[in-house]
Amino acid sequence: MSSEQKNNPLHGLTLQKIVTSLVEHYGWDGLAQQINVNCFRNDPSIKSSLKFLRKTEWARDKVERLYVSTFGNDSS
Repeated sequence: MSSEQKNNPLHGLTLQKIVTSLVEHYGWDGLAQQINVNCFRNDPSIKSSLKFLRKTEWARDKVERLYVSTFGNDSS
């Protein structure tokens, strides 16, 4: 299984770390422009975003794809 994870750019990253990094890079407004979901547009916070993303797979997938396209293999 570790050989499968070796090529996974998100291996070892928590959803909180991913969202925090994206917010630091884009800001809430920029993140809302990249991914149009209410948790990034209306009174955003890390806590409310994590709650939504943990329940909503399609939105979490978009966040993970944005993280990979933004940071590539520089993720650590």
